[in-house]
Amino acid sequence: MAHLHIAYLMTRIVLGALALFPLAALAEAGEDAAEPARRVAEMTQTFAHNLAEQLRQIGTALNELEGEQLGTQLWLATIELSDLLIIIGVTVALLFALRPVARPFFIKAEKWAQQGDERLHTLRRAIGVSSAALADLATVLIAWLGGYALALFLLGETGSIEMRQSLFLNAFLITEGVKAILRILFAVRNSGLRLLPIETDYASYWNSRLARMAGLIGYGLLFLVPLFSRTISDLVGQLATLIIMATAFFYAMTVALRNRNDMRKRLEASAAKAKVMFTRVTLSTLAWTWHWLVIAYFGALAVVTVTQPESALPYMAQATAQSLIVVVLGALIAVALTQATSRRIHLSAEKRQHFPLLEGRLNSYIPIALKAVRALIIVTVLALLLDAWGLLDFFAWIRSEAGLNIIGIVVSVGLVLIAAIAAWIVAASWIEHRLNPEVGKGKPTAREQTLLTLFRNALAVVLVTLTTMIVLAEIGINIGPLIAGAGVLGLAIGFGAQKMVQDIITGVFIQLEHSIDVGDIITAAGVTGTVEKLTVRSVNIRDLAGTFHFIPFSSVDSIANFTRHFAYHVGNYGVAYREDLDEVKPHFEAAYRELKNHPDQEIADAVYDEFWLDGVSSLGDSSVNIRIRIKTAPGMQWAVGRAYNELVKKEFDKAGIEIPFPHRTLYFGQDKDGRAPAARIENVG
Repeated sequence: MAHLHIAYLMTRIVLGALALFPLAALAEAGEDAAEPARRVAEMTQTFAHNLAEQLRQIGTALNELEGEQLGTQLWLATIELSDLLIIIGVTVALLFALRPVARPFFIKAEKWAQQGDERLHTLRRAIGVSSAALADLATVLIAWLGGYALALFLLGETGSIEMRQSLFLNAFLITEGVKAILRILFAVRNSGLRLLPIETDYASYWNSRLARMAGLIGYGLLFLVPLFSRTISDLVGQLATLIIMATAFFYAMTVALRNRNDMRKRLEASAAKAKVMFTRVTLSTLAWTWHWLVIAYFGALAVVTVTQPESALPYMAQATAQSLIVVVLGALIAVALTQATSRRIHLSAEKRQHFPLLEGRLNSYIPIALKAVRALIIVTVLALLLDAWGLLDFFAWIRSEAGLNIIGIVVSVGLVLIAAIAAWIVAASWIEHRLNPEVGKGKPTAREQTLLTLFRNALAVVLVTLTTMIVLAEIGINIGPLIAGAGVLGLAIGFGAQKMVQDIITGVFIQLEHSIDVGDIITAAGVTGTVEKLTVRSVNIRDLAGTFHFIPFSSVDSIANFTRHFAYHVGNYGVAYREDLDEVKPHFEAAYRELKNHPDQEIADAVYDEFWLDGVSSLGDSSVNIRIRIKTAPGMQWAVGRAYNELVKKEFDKAGIEIPFPHRTLYFGQDKDGRAPAARIENVG
């Protein structure tokens, strides 16, 4: 027994040294987290006291326990284990016999998960994995029920079960259930159901290592340790606990250190592909620290299992299980949201015709909403992880005044943002509907186009300003000084930028009075051209030469608009003095009749039924000038005038009417008798 005693003490001392690993996370829930140094000191003191007390008790028990008595107890325990061995053999055999039966279901689940829309592949795979996991857990449950039935009805007294048989069956259910969860993650035989994006060989490696760890800790602590304690002695049970946890710790440390470089490269590669900043930072940090976290976790688990098995071990198991559940649920919810929102919103053809930009606008808000929900999920998962390890009482915080205030602020801000976005979508869609020439009243007028565009821009500024102010007020920032400061700043800007204020005021009245529209041909500030852009403070004109003019309204004294309601082509046509005006005038009317039947339909439609031949407007040096006026559509007076000039020229040519060009009359003088001398002509050729 001396070597057993020495080995026991050496193991306890090694595990005692592991207390230097981070144990602050093992503090009891509810303590003040603001004093970590005091808590660590108290925990270290408590651990040392418990370790010394256990060493004293173990030494006393070893001295009192005789070798013959220990041998007798071992012999009796061996005899009583015959029924237990039968239970173990039958239960394990049932498990291995049921697994091939469940294999076809796994294959069907894998095929179903890989079919369908590619955008729903992840969601279908999650459903397939869950179905396969339920089938896997069902095989474990059936094998467990078979073992229980054997113990209750065939072995021993009918309707009763021995403690050691119950210990094994419970350990079997929990341990094999954990292994089934591992198979959910790695899916060694069904790569289509594998949740982790790793190769089959790598998945098989980690599945086997973690399954060994689960089997060692599960069957060891839940079956062997209580079995030894009840059938032999508490001393042997404690020694078994030491051996099992020491083995588990050194095995975990070996595996972690052996794979630290390979895992670091994989995590860094995943971090480089991540699109979310939080995920990228988390994976990059884990790439360099994951093996230390594993060593610290198993070291802490070994220490608390040995020193405080009654309270600390259930706490560690609960915290670990809650952490895994929280992380898995958070990941599944995030995946489900991503898959649910990966499909674009498609409106009907009629709605797309009425609201051409609504579909794109709705789809543009989905990624923003998804990022907000992801951030909320991450915060919730982190809070629940802290709650699992006793560092934060999350549910008590929710019920507290501070928690209710923060939740109220988040909800209020969310509702304000949703209301602002909804208002913008409705208003912008209505404006687009009014501006859409294919629906409603047809093509909008230039005035409607200008005013609705200005209204949309003004609405955007108002919504952003009001939303910002309300959000700041909801999160507790006093916006009174901001409003006062904005007023003072506006006053200062008003004095310092009088021209800008004048531009805006003039522009507002110009728009209200419907003086200018986009597309009009105007003369403003001495520039004549087409209005290409109109804002509340300036007008942009492109002239006939293509020059783009930016004209602030403060420099506009008057506006001449050539495209309002109707226009006139005013033409002055010169004929020779020798022509009879009564013969000339009918040709102007004939040209007008041809103009109304012009082959260019746009020109013909632009000619109104009003034609004025005003008569002789002036007597020029070489021509008699006759003025006519033709009423036209606004903006078409120049095109109509060009077409009419062409027709007048043709009419005059057919009638032989001369359109004179400037000429000079030479006068050679007269003698006293009134005779003009002959002009002298000399040929110099």
